Amino acid sequence: MPSLPRPPAVRRDAGLYGYERVLARRGLAPVAGADEAGRGACAGPLVVAAAVLAPGRGGQVPDLADSKLLTPAVREKVHDEVLRRAVCWAVVVVPAAEVDRIGLHVANVEGMRRALARLSVPPAYVLTDGFPVAGLGVPGLAVWKGDRVAACIAAASVLAKVTRDRIMQDLDRRWPGYELAAHKGYVTPEHQEALARLGPCPEHRRSYVNVRRAMGTVVDGREDETGHVPPLGETERAETGSP
Repeated sequence: MPSLPRPPAVRRDAGLYGYERVLARRGLAPVAGADEAGRGACAGPLVVAAAVLAPGRGGQVPDLADSKLLTPAVREKVHDEVLRRAVCWAVVVVPAAEVDRIGLHVANVEGMRRALARLSVPPAYVLTDGFPVAGLGVPGLAVWKGDRVAACIAAASVLAKVTRDRIMQDLDRRWPGYELAAHKGYVTPEHQEALARLGPCPEHRRSYVNVRRAMGTVVDGREDETGHVPPLGETERAETGSP
């Protein structure tokens, strides 16, 4: 069995496109990036995207950066540029009910796997934000804060964020009163107040502690009336999410 290529060594000053350049020099192109939006939200879907940018200057997207660092207006422009300059891209929407059923981390990794599998051009190497994805059939690397250091991951983060924001705007019209278009389903004082006043809507994630608390099924912070304690690392994220 042939050995897998070693992870690329990229200089800190290589810039946002450094990973792609190093991998291309090793014959590992095209490179796909994958990222998600909505991991820390307690309402709405988890959205995962994958993207392969065109090589060279044709794939360099003006103002590309981690989607969380861009204003909504700039993010929309970058989103359109990514669609124009990408060799291929894919977006997967994981509904709140599926996040509850299989767990947040599993939903995140499985969403990346689905998005990468839908790319029309099979990648030779995969870069994922934060978490490794096994079983892709090609080598890959999980990059810490990858949306800030790898262009293809940043592109995926913009696709995921813009897609999810548009979904949350639609859900705001379907479920008025929660201000979902404003906070995008993340935990804010306004969202918490609406949850306490209205209770959860069908788009709220029942596996999150603050949603269970609004349903009256949480005792002493984590344990519900049946004695079930939700897994740490999933429900606790609802306490610190941000749009």
